[in-house]
Amino acid sequence: MTGSRTSVRSRARSFLRARPRVLLLLAGWSLLESAQTFLSGYGVARALDSGFLAGRTGTGLWWLAAAAGAIVIGGLATRQVFQGLADLVEPLRDGLVRSVVTRALTRSLDDSGRAADSAAVSQLTNQTEMARDSFAGLVLVARSFVFTAVGALVGLASLDTQLLLIVVPPLVGGLALFLATLAPMAARQEAFLRADEALSARFGTIATGVRDVVACGSQAAIADDTHRMIGAEADAARSLARWAAVRTLALGIAGQLPIGLLLLCAPWLLDRGLTTGSLLGALTYLTQALLPALHTLMNALGAAGTRLLVVLRRLTDDTRPGNASIVGRAVAPVVGGGERPAGLPKVEVTGLTFAYGPEAAPVLRDLHLTIGAGEHWAVVGPSGIGKSTLTALIAGVLTPDRGRITVGGCPAGPTAGADPSLRRVLIPQQAYVFTGTLRENLLYLCARGAPAEAVRASVEAVGLGPLMRRIGGLHAPVDPASLSQGERQLIALCRAHLSPAPLVLLDEATCHLDPAAEAQVERAFAERPGTLIVVAHRISSARRADRILLLDGVHAAQGTHQELLASSALYQDLVGRWHASHL
Repeated sequence: MTGSRTSVRSRARSFLRARPRVLLLLAGWSLLESAQTFLSGYGVARALDSGFLAGRTGTGLWWLAAAAGAIVIGGLATRQVFQGLADLVEPLRDGLVRSVVTRALTRSLDDSGRAADSAAVSQLTNQTEMARDSFAGLVLVARSFVFTAVGALVGLASLDTQLLLIVVPPLVGGLALFLATLAPMAARQEAFLRADEALSARFGTIATGVRDVVACGSQAAIADDTHRMIGAEADAARSLARWAAVRTLALGIAGQLPIGLLLLCAPWLLDRGLTTGSLLGALTYLTQALLPALHTLMNALGAAGTRLLVVLRRLTDDTRPGNASIVGRAVAPVVGGGERPAGLPKVEVTGLTFAYGPEAAPVLRDLHLTIGAGEHWAVVGPSGIGKSTLTALIAGVLTPDRGRITVGGCPAGPTAGADPSLRRVLIPQQAYVFTGTLRENLLYLCARGAPAEAVRASVEAVGLGPLMRRIGGLHAPVDPASLSQGERQLIALCRAHLSPAPLVLLDEATCHLDPAAEAQVERAFAERPGTLIVVAHRISSARRADRILLLDGVHAAQGTHQELLASSALYQDLVGRWHASHL
């Protein structure tokens, strides 16, 4: 892993060194943003000291106008930054696409090419876009922080150099401490996931072989081994929590300590000649520019930075053992049957309005939504708010009163001569299982059948293996009345995973599964190439999604879990209620 990280960093440095013109243009426009930052605090200080406090109102208003004008100039500079950003991120995406295509063609010459081609579809449509978006976000955030910091620190120095002695040490110390936690946090997170996966696999093995364990009198040995694995996972969780606490401390040191120290030292500074305007200007620099940029940088490095590193390793590392087989197992079920349409579908909802009857109030009103090809979305909101209605409309089961829905550029409704099961599959809360063999149930959406290895891969991916073995295998008859609701859901989910449809809609289709089984199912669908929309039964489902659609009956909000937590009181309430129900 260390070698692959070094390779990624080396390629990143080479990529940036090859584009000095783009970097210089971004730096030049960013300097205007730093000028805006400089004037924000300096203008406030001069407006007080040289204007209002000196009895010259006109001068004070002039300085405030200069600070406001700098905001306009900064906005124009930001616009140019976004235009120049394309010259940096698009070559990255093009290079990754070339790397993926070259590797896929090489493998297809060496082997049958089937798994490699399927992996390439996922990498070309999902992972390269993820790398481009993450890289663009990191460039914007890092650039903004650097030039904001330059403008703010120059401004503090222009007001009074004593301010730097108070602000800079905790700022630099907190940032250094945060950067020091990145590698250990990633390692502890990986160790925790390995321990959790090992323990889950152990429990599954014990559950299926409990009779043999009792028959052999191995209960004590199995219990001791299981307790050891539980202890290992607990140790990994505690280690991860300790590093998370260190990261929180770093955020506090860099984000809050400078303000506290400045306020604490204010009397001393005023006695040594610092003016009231300079003190207020320094607070403006901290609260309005420097610290928000620092928080954004830390959050981006902690989330998008780690994700970018992982994706780049997957896309550029040709030497990882077992990579082709892992990808092949993940995507084989989708290719089974040879029916899948080319490309992954983009879902576009424009001006959607729907009501259950001409006199009824609309369940959905003027909804606009774009779900990119290969993205994983979660839909959340209070009960009865229209989540299931939305999935039925996207699946073409219902027809909008107004507006338009397209899936892969085609209308969502029935298309003459086309089999809708080839385009999308909708799994509702009440799973449908019919009398017949298990294999017949699983192949219900595969009109031309599917290879045996694809069926086995889907069975293992969604966790249907224990149930399959309990009832006697794939060719054993299924009695729907003898199955629990959770078991029926697993069969329906495996059927959807095996289907050729590139769009999967899960309408609370895991509500009868326990959290661990639900996580395994959603992980299987997230790794399956295609577009995934999940009506979330638990908030943990929302956290696993790329983006979240929040319905409240009047407006619709979109964003990541962290973005909605910060901007939506309703989402905060939903998260709080879910956590309260699990205490």
